[in-house]
Amino acid sequence: MTALHSLLSGCLLLAVIAPAAAGTVYKCTGAGGAVTYQDAPCPRTQQQQAIHLVDTQPTQPAPQPQEAAPDAAAPAPPPSAQPAPSTPLPVLYSCQRATDGKIYLSRNGDPQPYQAPFGVLGAVQAPLASVYGPGGGGGASAPELNRGKVTSGLVANNYVWVQDVCRELGPEETCDALQDEYDDNEHKLKQAFKSERAPFEQREAELQAQLANCGR
Repeated sequence: MTALHSLLSGCLLLAVIAPAAAGTVYKCTGAGGAVTYQDAPCPRTQQQQAIHLVDTQPTQPAPQPQEAAPDAAAPAPPPSAQPAPSTPLPVLYSCQRATDGKIYLSRNGDPQPYQAPFGVLGAVQAPLASVYGPGGGGGASAPELNRGKVTSGLVANNYVWVQDVCRELGPEETCDALQDEYDDNEHKLKQAFKSERAPFEQREAELQAQLANCGR
């Protein structure tokens, strides 16, 4: 029973020591065949047998640092307000109407000729009856008198071809003209009903883009 007891004790000792860690266990046999197991070398008076233990437990992998969960996509910042793109200054002309001398702005520097009553041009200074009538310096032959008397009204009511005269505006004059048009458009926009504002708002945007070249 002593030998069996010693063997069981040794198995239990191995079962306790082995799972702890891999290493060396010493089997000590003393006088009378008594066997003991220990983790330190046997006394010199005992027979010693070194038993090398192998760790049979699976090696636990070192915990991996967890990657930080990606933050929820931050909302993109609202786009900064961009200035309206500038539009090149238009070419404007200051034109003088041939009929009454009134000045107006135009984008066409070569307006089409048109017909106007001769009388509105201010070319008839004296009644033509006095020129062609009796005592007039021009006189009149018998055939002309037979056709009827020539009067200033007869000539003035005839139409003649006329054309307005234009000149191109410089950059500063163009900016002044655009600013005046912008102010007039803003006044009309404020006075317009909601259903009538679309064309004025469109023109406002066009003028703002052009005035960006004027530094205004």
